[in-house]
Amino acid sequence: MLAKRSLVRVVRTPQGVRIDPSSKAQGRGAYVHDRRECWEAAFKGSLARALRVELSAADRHELELYVGTLPDGRND
Repeated sequence: MLAKRSLVRVVRTPQGVRIDPSSKAQGRGAYVHDRRECWEAAFKGSLARALRVELSAADRHELELYVGTLPDGRND
């Protein structure tokens, strides 16, 4: 079990898949740990399955921009 503050909520909206910093946005959501390696694993299919959507190129690009701001966990 992880502390909720170390998880990032991703939500499927009519406008696409977005990061939900408030964790209160309406729509189907999924949580991913705030480490790059966890996001890399999520991009391999588990995130799309959890959200029940196919990630578009635009969705993936937006999420990858966010992931670029996260620690990689290798130097912790």
